[in-house]
Amino acid sequence: MKDTRLSITEKPVDTLDSDLVVYFATQRKEMPPLCDTAVKALVKNAHALGDFTGKADETLLYYPLAGTRTDSAGARRILILGLGTADTLQLAPEFFETLRKQGGNIAKTCEKTKTGTLAVCLPQISGISVEKIAEALAEGILLGDYRFSKYKQTTRKKTDYPGIASIWFSCDKGAPSARKGAKKAMNAADAACKARDMANEPGNGWTSEAFADYAGSLADTHGLTCTCLGKKEMENLGMGGILGVNQGSTTPPCLVILEYNPGKKADTLLLVGKGLTFDTGGISIKPAAGMEEMKYDMCGGAAVLAAMAAVAMEKPRLRVVAMIPATDNMPSGSALKPGDIITHVNQVTSEVVNTDAEGRLILADALAHGIKTFQPDCVVDIATLTGAVIIGLGHHYTGMVSNSDDLARRLESAGQEAGEPVWRLPLNKDYIKQIESKVADIKNTGGKAGGTITAAAYLSKFVGDSPWAHLDIAGTAWDFTEKSYIPKGPSGTGVRTFIQLIRSWKKWKPDG
Repeated sequence: MKDTRLSITEKPVDTLDSDLVVYFATQRKEMPPLCDTAVKALVKNAHALGDFTGKADETLLYYPLAGTRTDSAGARRILILGLGTADTLQLAPEFFETLRKQGGNIAKTCEKTKTGTLAVCLPQISGISVEKIAEALAEGILLGDYRFSKYKQTTRKKTDYPGIASIWFSCDKGAPSARKGAKKAMNAADAACKARDMANEPGNGWTSEAFADYAGSLADTHGLTCTCLGKKEMENLGMGGILGVNQGSTTPPCLVILEYNPGKKADTLLLVGKGLTFDTGGISIKPAAGMEEMKYDMCGGAAVLAAMAAVAMEKPRLRVVAMIPATDNMPSGSALKPGDIITHVNQVTSEVVNTDAEGRLILADALAHGIKTFQPDCVVDIATLTGAVIIGLGHHYTGMVSNSDDLARRLESAGQEAGEPVWRLPLNKDYIKQIESKVADIKNTGGKAGGTITAAAYLSKFVGDSPWAHLDIAGTAWDFTEKSYIPKGPSGTGVRTFIQLIRSWKKWKPDG
């Protein structure tokens, strides 16, 4: 993400030199929206014409006449955004999502008008802290200002919009709280945008080695502990899942482990992200149409690794370990074949009936090894695992399967707060029976019926009694619900959910 300067000031917004000044308005029944006195006349006039009511999805862009000066200062442009009715403002998660979306609308207006400097008059809402308002609004602006142009070499123009250079948040009181919220927003948005950057990289640009290099740079910068297991170490440990998927590749696999330890006795959260840097399907090859999108199959690994950047910045009282099993899945003379049997690190044997169901193979080894090594209080894995989750939930919810009601509730709450909703699916012995094999302990697919759940059933064989949750982001990692702060392509889903989960962490109780 480009560097954007975000500052908090108690100076009136009309004293700030900016290309665009932003105000907010609250909808009122049969009356002009409630707003700052500086734009009251503008809003009243727009309301009378039926152009603006203050609804949560409304925007009003105004251009003061040249040479004139209003109460909103000599701003070149004035943007007024609706927040909805007073009762909706008290629905905290929904209201914060409204602020994020309106933040995204601000970013889109800045792009349209080539705005470099932005001044925002923070709304004052009774009963809602200015910290949370600043956090949600800043997240929306920064996430909405995202762009990926690294490989635009000969087609890039000097006139292309580079993004917002500086943002001022003006509030007449509560500046320290607003500053705290803005800082949290910058950490989360920067992490999510980094995950988007990783996913936007082509398969020949983001490899298993790139995961290792980025983890190493985070460790060097923030004092984290980084370990990268190579092919030889995996062979010694018996990681048949990762090694099997990697058989057809010329690029060696890597199991990246990044640890943050607060140095005191603390709960341990293990995060495991699928790092499949490109998925052809292997011998069970995918159709050619749309296969280029399989560079996104590492979005789970990107989410886990990017979240660690925010963890390192915020230093929670929680030990967090991130693991990314990284490889690609290629067809070749040495590739894993349908019908082959592999042995995982915990000695579970698996009949590979479809080499395109490879994500669960690499996650299985990482889960088993991570739980044995770090003895976490709970573990969450995240992966673009099944197309079946898109059939069931579309692109609007992340699918979740868990053996822990407490962990599931925590993730549901964190996802709601982050605007990244999750929906829990069931898991019982009937689904587990679908992955029984006649020639091995298990097989890696259970058929089309309940495909998302049977994929999770496979992973459940590698977590033992550990409280565990699986997040399937195949429908939300890209082509996520259209929002003003979500770009086309990779969304960065999962990053802010993990950050919120960690920020709101309460002592883990074994009985839930």
